[in-house]
Amino acid sequence: MGRTSDAGEKILAAGRSLFEARGYSALGVAEICKAAGVPKGSFYYFFESKEALALAVVDEHWAEQRRDWTRILSGDAEPLERLRQLFGETEAGQRAAQQGCGTVVGCLFGNLSLEMSNQTEAVRTRLQQIFDAQVEMVDAVVTEALGRGDVTVTDTREAARSVVAQLEGQVMFAKLYNNTGRLNPLWRNCLALLGARAA
Repeated sequence: MGRTSDAGEKILAAGRSLFEARGYSALGVAEICKAAGVPKGSFYYFFESKEALALAVVDEHWAEQRRDWTRILSGDAEPLERLRQLFGETEAGQRAAQQGCGTVVGCLFGNLSLEMSNQTEAVRTRLQQIFDAQVEMVDAVVTEALGRGDVTVTDTREAARSVVAQLEGQVMFAKLYNNTGRLNPLWRNCLALLGARAA
């Protein structure tokens, strides 16, 4: 978004809310503008296309999530405790969203990955970059845990990828079944994936 204004921020917020609730394909620009309370002509002043809006929404969401992940995973707690805290905050976020709108919203990145991976190369590439960054962040913690003898995995990058996939998959199941209880096995499964000595 090259220009910033109240209308542009309203479109961005409406896009994020609607993408989370309804997905990408079912939405039109007119519906996004109606939800934002701005004239349809305003949309193209701020965004070249619906795809450009989706990229802006993804970037904004990742900036927020990355701050949270960095705060948790770079904290002072022991490595495995930091991972446990990450899962705990993820669960809490899904429960809060469910209480707010009545349904489990899932992960915006996962939802868009499933819907758009074969539709738009730009969004697919951006989502790949985000998941790669998540894996890298978890890898740093797993590597630290390995150095302490807390886990027994030998390929920390592959283990980190499995942890992120576990997190993403359980969130997807929670959304599919509209049941945050599906997130309960996250930590136990993570310990098993890592060959954690504390398991």
